[in-house]
Amino acid sequence: MAIMESEAKSVLADLLNNQLKPLVRKIDTKAYYPREFFENIGKYGFLLSAGLSKKEVLAREIQLVEKTAKICMTTAFTLWCHLAALTYLRTCENSYLKQEVLPLLESGKTLGGTGLSNPMKYYDGLESLHLQAERTQEGYIINGYLPSVSNLGPNHWFGIIASVNEKQRIMAFVPCHAQGLALKEKLDYLGLNGSATYACTFNDVFIPDQWIISEHADDFVQKIRPVFLIYQIPLGLGVTAASIQSMKKIQNKQNGCNRYLSIQPEELENELTSIREEIYRLVQSPDLTQHCEDLLRIRLNITYLTLKAVHGSMLHHGGAGYLQQSDPSRRLREAYFFANLTPTVKHLEKLLNK
Repeated sequence: MAIMESEAKSVLADLLNNQLKPLVRKIDTKAYYPREFFENIGKYGFLLSAGLSKKEVLAREIQLVEKTAKICMTTAFTLWCHLAALTYLRTCENSYLKQEVLPLLESGKTLGGTGLSNPMKYYDGLESLHLQAERTQEGYIINGYLPSVSNLGPNHWFGIIASVNEKQRIMAFVPCHAQGLALKEKLDYLGLNGSATYACTFNDVFIPDQWIISEHADDFVQKIRPVFLIYQIPLGLGVTAASIQSMKKIQNKQNGCNRYLSIQPEELENELTSIREEIYRLVQSPDLTQHCEDLLRIRLNITYLTLKAVHGSMLHHGGAGYLQQSDPSRRLREAYFFANLTPTVKHLEKLLNK
C-alpha cells in the first residue's frame, strides 16, 4: 500500500516513535525481533522501487536506515540486511526472482537476509569460501556452513555464494524453509541479539535454477558491493546522531562540568554533517562502482566517528550511562557491533592500505 509523499513523513514518524521505540529495551535485553515493524515499513510503501530512479531509491533508503538507527541500531541493522537482499534481486536478471519474489520483499510480506559476510571476506583474501555447490540437471546441490546470518526466520529468504570449482562461483537466493537447511539461533552476543541471527548448515540443499541470482558471482558482487556498503553507512550516522542528541540534553548536568571533557557534541556534529553530505553526493554518481575506495573510506570514517561518539556519550552521562539498560550503554554495544560488521574495521584498514 503506497502512501502519498505528503503523508510519508508522519507515517514513518509514527512507526518509529510509536511502534519501534517502545520495543527498544525488549529488543536489546530479551532478543525480541520486531517483525511487525518490518512488515509495516513494506506495507506502507517505504521500500517500493517502481517508478523511481536508482538515486531516488538509495537516498530514500539511506534516510530510512539512519532514522531507524537513531532509535535502535539492532533494528536498523536487520533493515540493512533486508535492503541488501532487495539489492541482490533489483540487480539480478532472473525473471522469477524479480517478478515473483522481489515484490514480496518490497511489500514486507517476505523478509530477507544477506548471507554474504563470508564471501565478502573471501573476495578480499581473508577467508576461504564456506559453501560448495555441485551442478545437477535443474539446479545445484549446496553443502557447507555459515556461522552467522541475520534477519532470518519463517518466510525469510537470504543470499548465498557457493564455489562450484576453482573458476566459478554462483550466487543464489534461498528460503529458510529449504529442505536440508538447518538453522540454529545465536543469542550470546554482547548486543544485537534481537537481529534474528542464525548459524546455517547446508546438508544437500537443492537450489533450483529459478533461485539463482547469478552463475557468475565474481562479476555480480562487483555490481552490488557499492550499494552493500552505502546502506551500512547510515547505521553509524543514526547512532552518532542519537549520541550527540543525548550529550546535548545533559550539558548542564553537575553544574556543566561536561564542558571540560575532550569529546564535545558540537565537534562530533561537524564531522557527522561532513560524512552525511559526502555520502549523499556520491549517491548522485552515475556509476557507483567507480567510487568503491571512497565508499570504503567513508565506511571506515563513520565507524571511527560512531565509536568516538558513543564513548563520549558514556563519559558525559557518567554513572547513569553505566547502567546496563541505559541508552548510552546500549549504543556503546551497538557501535562495537558496527565496528565488527563485515567489512570490519581491520578488513577496511587492510583494503585501504594495500
